[in-house]
Amino acid sequence: MRCNFGTGAGKRGTVLTQALKGRKLLLVGFTLFSMFFGAGNLIFPPDLGAKAGTNLWPAFLGLAISAVGLPVAGVIAVARADGLDKLAGRVHPVFAQVFMILIYLSIGPCLAIPRTASTSFAMLTPLLGSSAGLQLGYSVLFFGVAFLVALRPDRLTRWLGSLLCPCLLVLILILFGGCLLHPLAAQYAAPTETYRSAVVLQGVLYGYQTMDALAALNFGAVIAMNIRAQGVAREQDVQRSAIRAGFIAGGLLLAVYAMLGHAGALTGAAVPGLATGAEVLTVLAERLFGKAGLVLLAAIFMLACFNTCVGLIACVGEYFHTLLPRIPYPVLAAFFAAASMLIANLGLAEILRLSVPVLNALYPVAIVLITLSFVPGLEQRRRVYPLCIGCTAVQSIAAALPLGTLSALANALPLAALGFGWVLPAAAGLLAGIFLSCTEK
Repeated sequence: MRCNFGTGAGKRGTVLTQALKGRKLLLVGFTLFSMFFGAGNLIFPPDLGAKAGTNLWPAFLGLAISAVGLPVAGVIAVARADGLDKLAGRVHPVFAQVFMILIYLSIGPCLAIPRTASTSFAMLTPLLGSSAGLQLGYSVLFFGVAFLVALRPDRLTRWLGSLLCPCLLVLILILFGGCLLHPLAAQYAAPTETYRSAVVLQGVLYGYQTMDALAALNFGAVIAMNIRAQGVAREQDVQRSAIRAGFIAGGLLLAVYAMLGHAGALTGAAVPGLATGAEVLTVLAERLFGKAGLVLLAAIFMLACFNTCVGLIACVGEYFHTLLPRIPYPVLAAFFAAASMLIANLGLAEILRLSVPVLNALYPVAIVLITLSFVPGLEQRRRVYPLCIGCTAVQSIAAALPLGTLSALANALPLAALGFGWVLPAAAGLLAGIFLSCTEK
């Protein structure tokens, strides 16, 4: 079984001599957007708007860097390297293995998959009410159906580019149009304490929670594979098509985030103190369209989250099947679905709280790995990647996790208070790697 998220293969035997254009390129871009746009992408921009208030747009700039720019760059980096294993292998084969496992666990059963169920359930609570028993029953049904569909994901995910993406965009346009015609508040409210200083950097850190830069390191290879399935043979044309599809997806993400951020800022001004983006969207939909708005919002959330869940279960299950070939894929998929179900019952707010230290540990490593891939010739200097990534990882892990004296030292570095203490170690590792590589020649 293959985790194929494409828009469908081209005609057998047809080989294109140039990069994708027109409708085929647009569908690949829409497919990539749909792969990115899941639960977190719906709830974080309106939450940012509600909390940042009058400082929304500086914070939005930071969000755009980490939640749009980095994912697009990740797709391009992996496509150029011909896979995450080869890109991470520039550091060391053992690092590549460990890093990939951590990424798949993060975008899989530990964080991203449970979030799909908890987010979609949060959108149902205004209609059905909320209780521990109801949430458990919903998660059992949600993951049970997702597991069954994940056994044959091609029957659902083939519609990502042509069906799901337009539906999501239509809903968001309806909500945004409602905000323009009937704004819930006359102006943005004052920002919360978190967004009163270093606003751009706070936006960057908040963008980590979309997890898209981590997911992009997997999606890049998937998109490249599907471009080849369209009949593109030359590697240069595959890379060019992946870059163009990345820009299409990035443009859509940027536009959608801006609309959701604006809507969230107005909603936060009208109803202060909302805890999550899910609550922000619920209040917005209900005030604009009443019960019909809640039903529509819940249906779209469920569809988006369900598709994301199916795709992630399939990808994570298949990846671990390659590591553990003796264990059948259905067994692994069932295990990850069951584990995700248990974690989902912690609730959306708790999952988001637990995700912060994990993402703060992994994201700097992903950022530096992606950045290094765009500097020509560094892969030829064999000391650069190990030292630069190694220094980054030591600081980011120590700063994110309770490691005693090591954490104290990591958090004492310049910019650490802002969440960017890894910048100086990364720069030091880069310079040391270049110097040592030169002395070895």
